[in-house]
Amino acid sequence: MKSMAIMLAGLLTLGALANPLAHAESEQPVGAFLGAVDTEHPGWFKESFLDFEKDIQEAAAEGRRLVLYFWQTGCPYCNALIEHNFAQRDIAEAMQSDFDLVAVNMWGDREVVQVGGRTFTEKTLAAALRVNYTPTLLFFDEARQVILRLNGYYPPDAFRAALAWTRAGSENDGAFSEYLATADKDGANPELNPQPFFEAAPHDLSSTDERPLAVYFEQPNCRQCDTLHQKVLIHEIARTQAEKMRSVQIGMWSDTPVITPDGRPLAARAFARELNVQFAPTVVFFDAAGQEVMRLDGAFRTFHTQGILRYVNNKAYLEQPSFQRYLGNLAEHWREQGLDVDIWSYDLPVSRNGEMVVVH
Repeated sequence: MKSMAIMLAGLLTLGALANPLAHAESEQPVGAFLGAVDTEHPGWFKESFLDFEKDIQEAAAEGRRLVLYFWQTGCPYCNALIEHNFAQRDIAEAMQSDFDLVAVNMWGDREVVQVGGRTFTEKTLAAALRVNYTPTLLFFDEARQVILRLNGYYPPDAFRAALAWTRAGSENDGAFSEYLATADKDGANPELNPQPFFEAAPHDLSSTDERPLAVYFEQPNCRQCDTLHQKVLIHEIARTQAEKMRSVQIGMWSDTPVITPDGRPLAARAFARELNVQFAPTVVFFDAAGQEVMRLDGAFRTFHTQGILRYVNNKAYLEQPSFQRYLGNLAEHWREQGLDVDIWSYDLPVSRNGEMVVVH
C-alpha cells in the first residue's frame, strides 16, 4: 500500500490525507506510519444483508443472539480481537455456538436496515450510534434491545466475562460491571494506582473550573488499571495532557461520598452505576458545564490515550465530532513534520529516528 494512502487504523480518510503538492515543496521527509494491521475476518462470521431485525429473529430461532461488530481497515485493536481473542478455542467456540456476529465497516457505504426500520449506511449508522472506537460490539437480546456494549478492545479474560454474562440471559440479574469485577485478577496491584495530578478527597465535581474534568473510575486488583498508569501515563506525551485537566480518581465499588457535576451527593458506586461504568479503568470526561463529552473505557495504548486526552483538552469535539477523523488528522500532521507515528506502541507513539519526541 502506498505510504500516502496508509490509513491510521482506518482513521485516515480522504479528508485527512496529506496534500502531495505540499510534500513535494517541503524538504522535510514524511514520517513513517507504524502499527496499522489489516485483518482477515474468520469464515464463521455471519453473511448478512444488514437487516438487523431479521438477523435477530434468525439468531433467536436457533438459540443465539446477534452481535454487531464495528471495525475499520488497519485497526490493530480489531486485529487483537480477531487474532488474540477469537484465536482462543473456548472464545471461538462460544461465539460460533451462541452468537451470530455481523461485521459493520464504520466507514462503509453499504445500506443498513437498522432495528426499528430506519435506514442508514454503515458509516451513518456508526455516527448515529456514536462509535468512537473500533472494535465496538453491540450485543442484542431477543427483544431487539442492546444488552451490552463493548467500546474498544477488551482483553481475552474480560471478553470471556462479557460472553458469559450475555449468555446468562434472564438468569443474570446483576450489572455486567459487577460480573466483570469478579474476574481473576491474579498479579494485579491490590491498591489503586496513585498519580500526583489526582485531586485529594473530598470530591466536589460541581466546582467551577474552566478545565475539563476527568473522572477515573478504577478498582484495586485491576490489571488494565495498572497498564494505564504503569505503561501509558508514565510517558510525557500522555501525562502532559492528563495534567491539563482536573483529575479525580474514584474507586468504582467504594462508598466514598461524591458531589456529582450537577451538584447531587452520591456514593461513588452509585455514581458509577448511574453512568453505566462497566470496565475498569473507565475515564469519563466532562466539560465546564458538567456535561459528559467523551469516555475512555477500553484497553488503549499510548497513542490513542494521548489522543483522547488531547481531543478533550482542545475541545476538538466542538468542530470535529468524529474522534477517529480527528486522530487521523493529528497523526498526519505529525508525519508531515517528519515524525514517525506508531499507533500500537506503549513506549514510542511519536518519535524521530527512534528517539522520543514530546509534542504539545
